Amino acid sequence: MAKSESWEWVKAVAVALILAIVIRSFFFAPIVVDGQSMMPTLEHNDRMIVNKIGYNISEPDRFDIIVFNAPQNKDYIKRVIGIPGDTIRYEEDTLFVNDNPVDEAYLDDHKAASENPPFTGDFVLEDITGYDTVPEDHFFVMGDNRQHSKDSRHIGLVHEDEIIGKANMVFWPVGEFRLVD
Repeated sequence: MAKSESWEWVKAVAVALILAIVIRSFFFAPIVVDGQSMMPTLEHNDRMIVNKIGYNISEPDRFDIIVFNAPQNKDYIKRVIGIPGDTIRYEEDTLFVNDNPVDEAYLDDHKAASENPPFTGDFVLEDITGYDTVPEDHFFVMGDNRQHSKDSRHIGLVHEDEIIGKANMVFWPVGEFRLVD
């Protein structure tokens, strides 16, 4: 009887491990925010859940927070600013998408506290990427802490194949559990 019960436990543990591996590999994964590039939205060492399946059904939207494979075998977490077909420029601390000013309310407090204006330096997409519009299957991303972010202004556009998933839930520290936009 004890041998039969032990075997049932072994099978249950094996099934649980296989399910955990499948879920982590294909559906959701944890990520640790490393650095200041997404402050104040995300803090250094925040732990988040990355939804890996959402972009199999749909494309990233403007202002989604995504995780992607970046140079030097690192994963970066940034905000989508430009989607395929967009023209992007910054002028006098204002984002223009397709020549229309776009409000970035998530930056308001950080801009106000910035000691070195402008918070985001002026640029035109073509000057930093060589493209006048974001090409098909690519995205232009930036960190929320614009003065301290290595993003598409430095590493170039992000190809959709490099995107791991959408990150919108902080689960650690427990007292900071929240959904982020």
